[in-house]
Amino acid sequence: MWRDRSEAGKLLGDALSKYKNDKVVIFALPRGGVVVGYEVAKALKSSLDIIITRKIGHPSNSEYAICVVDERGSLLCNEGEAKSVDQKWLQEEIKRERSEAQRRITLFRGRRAPEEVKSKTAIIVDDGIATGFTIRLAVRSIKKQNPKKIIIAVPVAGEEALQELKKEGVDEIITLEPPEEFSGAVGAHYEQFEQVADDEVIRLIKYANNKQDV
Repeated sequence: MWRDRSEAGKLLGDALSKYKNDKVVIFALPRGGVVVGYEVAKALKSSLDIIITRKIGHPSNSEYAICVVDERGSLLCNEGEAKSVDQKWLQEEIKRERSEAQRRITLFRGRRAPEEVKSKTAIIVDDGIATGFTIRLAVRSIKKQNPKKIIIAVPVAGEEALQELKKEGVDEIITLEPPEEFSGAVGAHYEQFEQVADDEVIRLIKYANNKQDV
């Protein structure tokens, strides 16, 4: 168990130290992943960018994701579940969540251009992986940009989610705890796991790319 996301991020930075002299871009999943990603970017002296993927919950249980969409409209669905719901409702939800992803990209990145990752090593960071649905779409999004290598770096993740990520073709997965120790809930592995505010995300991205300490 870690004290908070910052402590976990520093430990991940140590685990990724072999990439310190490579051309690397850190991609974090907001909000919690940005706190971890900031510490990794600082340790590797690399740029920090974000990937926004938005879950679409089942109409009878919003916590149960049936699809994930990004700001470009790329979609990943549980096909069986997606076919079982009202298709008009689903298309409206996809449109709504894509717009929200676009809004968050603008909010968090501001006027700064997206980081160029072609022929570089992309390290995708989050504070943990439960189902892996959102980070799988993040991998697909990065793949389209032709990176040299894709690495997943998270403090903790479940075995099933890691197996699905391997099927996506990631080059390396780094965790701080073995998957068999995953409790089923990411927050259970932290002493402090409070919600991260939008302002904090903006601040960390700004400081990481200006190579300043918070």
